[in-house]
Amino acid sequence: MILIKSWAEAEVDAYRIRKTVFIEEQAVPEEMELDLYDAQAQHALLYQNSQCIGTARLVVQSDGVGKIGRMAILSPYRRHGFGGELLGALISFGKSQGIARFVLNAQMVAIPFYEKFGFQAHGPVYDEAGIPHRSMMLVLNPNAL
Repeated sequence: MILIKSWAEAEVDAYRIRKTVFIEEQAVPEEMELDLYDAQAQHALLYQNSQCIGTARLVVQSDGVGKIGRMAILSPYRRHGFGGELLGALISFGKSQGIARFVLNAQMVAIPFYEKFGFQAHGPVYDEAGIPHRSMMLVLNPNAL
């Protein structure tokens, strides 16, 4: 089950997942993990048997583009299709809000995952929190909205 929540509703579960995945597993500095965008984002939380196992967020930028970020699945649940469910839920939610273009900053190892959903990498590789990333974009057919 995937629920879309505000940060006020999602903070406890979302931060627990993000702390485990980003801070503990990937050594992202804790001060970089939370930012001003959390409060304005919509957060997707993925539950299995009432336990939150994944999270991601969607921020609508000033230009109307949806930026997906902070996507994380707990280690035991990876490679079981849950990431795709989470990403699909955020894209569907964004479409319902009239968003036709989505962007994200993908870790290099995750680019093949996002490509399966139609995202295309562009621009150079860059460092974010000590991890190589690349920008990606998905443009939906306007008729599909």
